[in-house]
Amino acid sequence: MCVRALGRNAFGVLALAPLAGLGWVVANWGTTQQVRITWAPSIEMNIDLRWDSLSAIMAALVLGIGTLILIYCARYFTDDEPRLGAFAAQLVGFSGAMFGLVTSDNMLLLYIFWETTTVLSFLLVGHNAEKAASRRAAIQALLVTGAGGLAMLLGIIIIGQSFGTYQLSELLAIGVAPDNVAVQVGVVLLLVGALSKSAIVPLHFWLPGAMAAPTPVSAYLHAAAMVKAGVYLVARLAPLFASTAPWHPMVLILGAATMLLAGLRAHQVTDLKLLLAFGTVSQLGFMIVMVGIGTPDAALAGAALIVAHALFKACLFMVIGIIDHGTGTRDLRELSGLGRNSPVLFGVAALAALSMAGIPVLLGFVGKESALAAILDAGNLAEPARIALCVAIVLGSVLTVGYSARFVWGAFADKAGIPPSPWHAPGPIMLGPAALLSAAGLVAGLGASQLDKLLNPYAETLPGVLHTHLALWHGFTVPLALTAVIITLGIALFLVRKTIGESEHPRLGNADRVYDATLRAMDKVSLRMTGSVQRGSLPLSQATILGTMVILPAVLLALGTRTGVELRLWDSPLQLVIAAIMIAMAISATVLRNRLASVLVVGVTGYGCGVIFALHGAPDLALTQFLVETLTLVIFVLVLRVFPAEIEEGRMASRFKLGRAALAVAVGFTVAVLAAFATAARSAEPIWHRIPEAAYTFGGGKNAVNVLLVDIRAWDTLGEISVLIVAATGVASMVFRTRRFGSAPRAADAPNYNPDLVSWLPAARLVDRKERSMVLQVTTRLIFPTIMVMSIYFFFAGHNAPGGGFAGGLTAGLALTLRYLAGGRYELGEALPVDAGHLLGAGLALSAGTAAASLLLGAPPLSSAIIEVTLPIFGDVKLVTALFFDLGVYLIVVGLVLDVLRSLGARLDTELGDTAAEEEPAAMSGGRS
Repeated sequence: MCVRALGRNAFGVLALAPLAGLGWVVANWGTTQQVRITWAPSIEMNIDLRWDSLSAIMAALVLGIGTLILIYCARYFTDDEPRLGAFAAQLVGFSGAMFGLVTSDNMLLLYIFWETTTVLSFLLVGHNAEKAASRRAAIQALLVTGAGGLAMLLGIIIIGQSFGTYQLSELLAIGVAPDNVAVQVGVVLLLVGALSKSAIVPLHFWLPGAMAAPTPVSAYLHAAAMVKAGVYLVARLAPLFASTAPWHPMVLILGAATMLLAGLRAHQVTDLKLLLAFGTVSQLGFMIVMVGIGTPDAALAGAALIVAHALFKACLFMVIGIIDHGTGTRDLRELSGLGRNSPVLFGVAALAALSMAGIPVLLGFVGKESALAAILDAGNLAEPARIALCVAIVLGSVLTVGYSARFVWGAFADKAGIPPSPWHAPGPIMLGPAALLSAAGLVAGLGASQLDKLLNPYAETLPGVLHTHLALWHGFTVPLALTAVIITLGIALFLVRKTIGESEHPRLGNADRVYDATLRAMDKVSLRMTGSVQRGSLPLSQATILGTMVILPAVLLALGTRTGVELRLWDSPLQLVIAAIMIAMAISATVLRNRLASVLVVGVTGYGCGVIFALHGAPDLALTQFLVETLTLVIFVLVLRVFPAEIEEGRMASRFKLGRAALAVAVGFTVAVLAAFATAARSAEPIWHRIPEAAYTFGGGKNAVNVLLVDIRAWDTLGEISVLIVAATGVASMVFRTRRFGSAPRAADAPNYNPDLVSWLPAARLVDRKERSMVLQVTTRLIFPTIMVMSIYFFFAGHNAPGGGFAGGLTAGLALTLRYLAGGRYELGEALPVDAGHLLGAGLALSAGTAAASLLLGAPPLSSAIIEVTLPIFGDVKLVTALFFDLGVYLIVVGLVLDVLRSLGARLDTELGDTAAEEEPAAMSGGRS
């Protein structure tokens, strides 16, 4: 709405949100705070937030640069930019998600924010969805980082279960991690997630591809925020896991390789944005190495590099956006003379590029010199490893100086033979954020000793003693000499840049080609698998599923440890009689030729199951079973109207196929055997012993089944009804195909409606006389109100007696079904003139709202409150708030039945009527001829 009202200027208003957060960060810098909101403690899912030095560093970058990016967007975009409102919301949402990520103390909560940034990155990268390059880049980033996130989730679970906690603060308090196999596997999986997010080799290729995103996205997500999430995770976990066996080989080797490979690629591309993208990948490798070494000195240098990189890289990406706006190109081979045409922009870019190259007196120099010193003094690394790592960092830094000079030359130099580029000067709002970041790199470099005080607290969390501090001058040291060598070789590399060769798509080391080949191979494998198991044959598909169900458990049961099984065939002779009837009906269903008769005898087996429930003292389950079985029979009858009454002779000839019979017997036997062994394998007290007491104590009800559904395991119920709504909507959409009916039509809407005709039901007068049943109409008129009253009784009584929202909804659904059978499709509109979709939506909103309401009141979600009042006539009345959740279930069940009757009933009625109308003239024509 803000963007709709103010256009692109709304970005300035939206920038107030991260700016306010930045103000809070500054006000609370140097403090340690924790917030814990209990949500689902049994599965360690609580909202645990922790504010400390590392969180402060990352939050300041995320919110500060986020504020400047939003201001920059106010002039980067035009008012007619498509989907600008969605883009603004996603960008602000990303800022909030990153803040949540860096302040999460619960690893499961961290993962939720982690994947939220993945999804928002997908949306932001794919903003220009009409372009194939944007769609490809977005999908590629989603697949790579999403797959890494799944690996990280598994690592989180392994680590959490191994240590008995998912709290980062509790893990870090341990000090030294046990280096056992489980911990090593968990660490590797965590690093896979972190390295994929920060575009480390071999998962680096998604980041250059993501340059298809608008430049503000690149300046924020891919320079200062999202890609730093992996670096942050490594920095957060290094105090505990840096001593484990897989840590250093993965972090140091892959980080150094990334710095070298991406630095070389930055010398080959000609798109300025791609040059910075590969430079970002290279710098991410450098940062991963430093925060992953695991010493206080390296951690301090890593923190300085994180800050420096965010400042100069976000600035340079914004500069590229300005150049693209002003000239219409980012190709360094086509740009010429911008340094003369825009000296201010040239100065801003040059200052940021000098910081990227590590030139004194900028923050980039301070961070790089500290990094070299920390590597040389890393006591937890062997001397050969220190030397090899130092050589790799020096070579990578030489490449950094080279591509930094290449960027400035390519964007701003006068080039022989190339005419000066057309230029549209940027306004102060567009240039200001970049200039501020560029100047911040200079100020932070000059004030390195003050920055040291801000970053020191994090470095001191690492095991060991902090020996060095950030400063512009440490004297004539080895790192200073290496810096001089780096600058000299980097300038020389720039001077001979043409010998490297420009190539957008190198033949060797192109991970993007490997990604494409992998996707093609997966497509081929999936097609072959689908072709082998999905041949369009329903019997074959069922046989595959059921065969797997028989073979896999049988093999595992045969190879595993088994306990003895004691079977009691029956508790009373009546159960044996019911079982014999069910078996007889099941066999009858396989030999009957009439489809309706087959369905009816199958229904008898369901009713028999309900009787067994009742005999075992489970009236609530019995009631639900009877209601579900009755409704299922009605649905079968509605569908069977479009099928011939009898099964064809050809199909009857193959009804006794031995293979299908053997499979059916095997499935039944497998289920029975698994149930017996599962029951016998129980070693602890069954939980159902405690359920009745828990239902009354916590849920305030005596009907344990209903309290389970709406209170104790209400999360499961909420998920199930959500799936039910999706299924109902999908079925109705397939049946209606081109459009979705609204509320059922009323009798007055019918073309042949005559209000003067007398009828027991409002719409029954529209039913053809040959199909009209006076007895059914009279019966429906008499018992429909009674069934509805019974439905309401089941709903209200369900917390303490058989019933509940599900049973009540099914009862109301049966009443509606009776009205439909007696009066046709128009009778549905008379009985309930409401759109089924509205009922389904209202029910889901009510159930989900009950969960949210308790959370807002400070209680666990879906927890019940008991309200007891005394009324003048009714006396003592006890109300449990779970009733509102149950009301949502009631509405969903009624809406589902109404949807089924409209789709499988009313829609088929219409089609059958149209078919009959088409056949009647044809028959008359045939008779006349």
